[in-house]
Amino acid sequence: MASTADSDPGQAPYARPGRLKVFLGAAPGVGKTYRMLDEGRRRAARGTDVVVAFVECHGRPHTEEMLEGMEVVPRTVREYRGTTLTEMDLEAVLERAPQIALVDELPHTNVAGGRHAKRWEDIDDLLAAGIDVITTVNVQHLESLNDVVQKITGVPQRETVPDEVVRRAHQIELVDMPADALRRRMAHGNVYAPEKVDAALSNYFRVGNLTALRELALLWVAGRVDEALQKYRSEHGIGGVWETRERVVVALTGGPEGATLIRRAARIADRSAGGDLLAVHIARSDGLAEASPASLAKQRALVESLGGTFHSVVGDHVPAALLDFARAESATQLVIGTSRRGRLSHFVTGRGVGETTVELSGDIDVHMVTHERAGRGRLLPAPTSSLSRVRRVAGPVAGFVLPILLTVLLSHTRDTLNLTTDTLLFLMAVIGVACIGGVVSALLASITASLLLNWFFIPPIHRFTIGETNNVLALVVFAMAAVTVATIVDQSIRLSRRAASATAEAETLSSMAGSILRGDQGVAVLLQRTREAFGMESAELAHRTDVDAELAAAGSTRTDLVTAPVGPEDVLVLRGRRLAASERRVFVAFAGHVAAALERARLAEAAAEVEPVKAADRMRTALLAAVSHDLRTPIASGWAAISSLRSRDVRFSDEDRDELLATAEESLVRLNRLVDNLLDMSRLQAGALTLNLQPTAIAEVLPLALDTLPSTRTPVVTQGVAETADILADPPLLERVIANLVA
Repeated sequence: MASTADSDPGQAPYARPGRLKVFLGAAPGVGKTYRMLDEGRRRAARGTDVVVAFVECHGRPHTEEMLEGMEVVPRTVREYRGTTLTEMDLEAVLERAPQIALVDELPHTNVAGGRHAKRWEDIDDLLAAGIDVITTVNVQHLESLNDVVQKITGVPQRETVPDEVVRRAHQIELVDMPADALRRRMAHGNVYAPEKVDAALSNYFRVGNLTALRELALLWVAGRVDEALQKYRSEHGIGGVWETRERVVVALTGGPEGATLIRRAARIADRSAGGDLLAVHIARSDGLAEASPASLAKQRALVESLGGTFHSVVGDHVPAALLDFARAESATQLVIGTSRRGRLSHFVTGRGVGETTVELSGDIDVHMVTHERAGRGRLLPAPTSSLSRVRRVAGPVAGFVLPILLTVLLSHTRDTLNLTTDTLLFLMAVIGVACIGGVVSALLASITASLLLNWFFIPPIHRFTIGETNNVLALVVFAMAAVTVATIVDQSIRLSRRAASATAEAETLSSMAGSILRGDQGVAVLLQRTREAFGMESAELAHRTDVDAELAAAGSTRTDLVTAPVGPEDVLVLRGRRLAASERRVFVAFAGHVAAALERARLAEAAAEVEPVKAADRMRTALLAAVSHDLRTPIASGWAAISSLRSRDVRFSDEDRDELLATAEESLVRLNRLVDNLLDMSRLQAGALTLNLQPTAIAEVLPLALDTLPSTRTPVVTQGVAETADILADPPLLERVIANLVA
């Protein structure tokens, strides 16, 4: 991550928000706390005001030595279920107002009674007060990786921290250690107490577990470094490819060669450690795209099964759109298939997509991969439907030159062909010009052909007069037919282009809509897909007033910013280039999908907030129904005993009086136990009951639990309790559970 300078000793603590530095480790014992203390001592030696707000040494002597000579803020003491615990004194640290505070164990859950439930929330208060914070966290405590770590190690992590808390740190430093080195540290007693080393080495700290955790940490930090690099390049307008990591893009047309290209690209990506595989389909709006949705769906599944990602981009010029996507993703290599067109098609149309891409690729390596369908496409090229700049120039030139060349050719066959054949050949030439340059070029060709036909082939030759009436009619019909056919051809071309463009837009939008319906894309991923689809530098959600202020400050000169509303107060903002009118329509549709995703996220959040309340109500109802009888029984028994003792009509013996008092006492004890259970249940539902988990022996807890039960004639027999292994539990709560179960 980007480096940050040490705080200025003379700077006021509230002059700016504090900066957060995080030491991230793959597992306990890699040396995060030691590195944090070493950083604090180094800065203190330079004159910076550094205090230790909270550090947990876990009895490690080398870490405790690092605390010597450093100012430590006394901890606050809190009582929990008869146990005295200590926590960071947030108020004392804020009152002390140092320049830097060292706070260990970022994901820690605070004992009830403080300002916040989590330590990272305490750190937010320190940062808001202008205090720089240096803290530590293990990768298994990151919220996004929590389930992955549990699958690897088999151990659930109850204390987690949102990824965003760590991501917004000004500096993240990885504390790395090979698995074998960490296991040696443990064997030497530098991590855990000797009696726990064997169990740890054979369970959580196995070589495979540590290696997997180390890879997770390295990849997570690498992702944050990549984000910082992309932000830097965007801010400084750097568009060239920096080959910091291999990124392989494979271009897919939806054709049968797609699977071959994907596997070839995957092998290229696998040769470099950490290489990324990205597949892209250019949804063309020029009528040439004939991709099968079913084929693209299969190819997308293949890409994702190989660990890659699939992207769909709308683009009129396929090579340019493909290279824009590759550069936006900082791709280093591009894999495309050799053309399926035949030799005649190459002769008529010239260079294909592959050749053009190679010419424009610049510093991106292009791999032209052959396949079994190469050269086996259609004999002639598909009729084009959009007028490129070349065709807009070639059309009028052909409209003028082609009739002249045909005149020269026919002048040598004057004795062989008649006027009808000559007229039909000129008509074919005009239609050909219409296919190249549209109706305007065809109109120019029809005028040129009419004049040449009149001068060279209609008697009297070499004069613009016509001797026979039927020849006049033939020339008029020729001109009308030429213009009519050219107009129809041009209109069909325009309609084909619109249909193809609509198909391409629908393909891209349906892909995004399907992802939203499946729930496999969040708002951040949708923003990334939107940026990719339009080849922009960035896509973000912003507040409407902020964007309006930015546009007002830039005035009419700001053309690289495009906006679309996604809600009452938010807008979707693209930065990079001006969008064409057709692209704006698609962009508005993208914004609608983003708005739907935002609404879905909001509804999901609201449902998540309501669900605990509903669950609590259901549990409360079930609990009251279950204990109603248990509550009435001791109340009735105690009431009857006390009422009997207060009665003056009956004189009880001392034995009867003692028995009634014992009944009343037993009923009150039972009632007190039920009330305690209800209170504990309420605290559990409210999140105020914090578990103090520790290794607990059943043999120690069971006698205490049985002693709390009322006297009964039914004996309780225990077997094999002494041989039972210790379990991780809260001893007082476990005692309560056993007593309730036995009762």
